[in-house]
Amino acid sequence: MQNLLADPSPAVAPRQPGWWAPIWVIAYVALLPLPGIAESVLVLGALFTVVRLLLLRLRKGSGIRSLLGVPALALTSVLFCAYWLPQLGSAIGAEDPGKVWGKVAGGLRYLPFMWLVAIAVGTPRRRNTTFSGLALISGLWTLDALLQAGSGTSPLFWSLDQLKWLSSGHGLCSLDEVAAADRLPGIFGPCNLKFGQVLASLSPFLLFLAGARLGRGGWLLAAAAVGVVLVLAGSRASLITYALVLLISGWRLLGRKWLLLVMLAAVVGIGALAGGSAQVRERFARTAMAFGGGAEGLNEALSGRGQIWSAAVCMVREHPLNGVGARGFRDAYPGCNPTPAQDPVWGEGPALHAHQIVLEILAETGVLGLLLWIAGAAMALRAWIYSGPQARDRARPAALALLVTVFPLNTHLAFYSAFWGGVTVLLAALYAGALLAETDGQDP
Repeated sequence: MQNLLADPSPAVAPRQPGWWAPIWVIAYVALLPLPGIAESVLVLGALFTVVRLLLLRLRKGSGIRSLLGVPALALTSVLFCAYWLPQLGSAIGAEDPGKVWGKVAGGLRYLPFMWLVAIAVGTPRRRNTTFSGLALISGLWTLDALLQAGSGTSPLFWSLDQLKWLSSGHGLCSLDEVAAADRLPGIFGPCNLKFGQVLASLSPFLLFLAGARLGRGGWLLAAAAVGVVLVLAGSRASLITYALVLLISGWRLLGRKWLLLVMLAAVVGIGALAGGSAQVRERFARTAMAFGGGAEGLNEALSGRGQIWSAAVCMVREHPLNGVGARGFRDAYPGCNPTPAQDPVWGEGPALHAHQIVLEILAETGVLGLLLWIAGAAMALRAWIYSGPQARDRARPAALALLVTVFPLNTHLAFYSAFWGGVTVLLAALYAGALLAETDGQDP
């Protein structure tokens, strides 16, 4: 009789604390092709985290420590300071102090956002959801770009563009931007040619998941698909980034001999793609100018970056201590342009940033800024060295993504821009949160 009167519905497991964090992180990354909306998600996620933590503090007296362990909280906060304090120092005597102080104030949003991201990977369940979500996004973007390479249209970007037409009466990109696109833009579209860099930085999540679930064959298939897309996307910086991803992730999974065969196959594949794509051939021809055209040919091969880097060195020389101000490169560029009478390779207007992480930090935040970045990198490395093997394994995809994104021997997007700055602090927080997460019952 008691069994008949009992509630027949199964017990519903209560939601785990912090279940909401992976949703915010995955939504932010999925919306990166729409930078304005992605930035709104970042800000709302940061505000939501602040409110949520305040409520936990008032109701339970626990606050953030109930969701994020002290070591992860400390490292996340230190990495935020290494990114934000250089901006604060650069505001003193900046070329445009009002603009820089606004940037400094706006940069505070990254601290609760980084806490949110670290919470999203603070337990095995949340970490699996977050990393799998990032891998799924990378895989969908790759498949979409392959379809665009074959049909000429990105289904995902076309869908977003149609929604924009319905809501505002115009598309995401103008006809001139569509006509000027010289590479495969993927879901980001021809007016936001950052697809290659973003996919290359997120590719470790896809490759590690493919290797873990499908073994060596799954890793090879995913690596080949992403590689084809990145070659067609046309960004040489993304190819360097992706080569590092293949080298480091493939070394552990495939071993030295198999990895060498993969690299040889990649070279042959790039050659085949160059033979079948006029855009790829043009980019390789431009790269070859660096070896036979002297200083002018090198500048042309680097798409004008030689000229930009000379201007950055000038800014460092004139403002060595704290730079010209975060995001003040464009304002200081006319005064440091080494060839003002010559039309730049990139077209009209000043250079917007240094296109190289070390020069950007030195030019915009000075030696003090670079020392703070180095201090943050040292703390991140120290945490890795003193962590156990289980902790390193669970943080490996995020660690690799962060490493290749800030690799100094490459060209880069602007790390103090809202777009690439958000991606950078996201990867830093994923690394800190996963490496120093609460124990899983495996780590001592």
